[in-house]
This record gives sequence, C-alpha cells and structure tokens, in this order.
Amino acid sequence: MIDRITIDSKIHFGKPCIAGTRITVQSVLELLNEGLSFNEIIQNYYPELDDEDIRASIQYAIALVASEDIHLVREPV
Repeated sequence: MIDRITIDSKIHFGKPCIAGTRITVQSVLELLNEGLSFNEIIQNYYPELDDEDIRASIQYAIALVASEDIHLVREPV
C-alpha cells in the first residue's frame, strides 16, 4: 500500500493520492461509497488505475481510522 499512496503538499493541498496521479484517495472512496465496482471506477472514471490502486485506497482509509484515538464524551442530559 505504501508505494501506491503518496502525499505531496503541492498536489491537492497534501491530500493522499494514488501514486503517479492527481487522483485522491477520497475520490476513489466516494465512488466506492456510491456503490460502483472496481471495474466501473476504472472503466468510467479513472482508466489509469488498477484494482490494486483501489485496494490501496481502502487499506489507507482503514489504517487511518485504526490509528485514530477517539474519545467519546457523553453530553449531560
């Protein structure tokens, strides 16, 4: 995954992108969220990607969430 995702402050304000492209991980995840298949994303939106790039986007999101330290605070009733 590490070699497929890059962060460059000069590209999309430092948002994580698929290496060698200006395609953000967020853009790929949004298409997946809309229910598009890997094949649809590649054929209809980003023909320069392959399945491994899309999997890397998912893995990046999982790693990001896994590294978060979340503290929920219950509001008084």
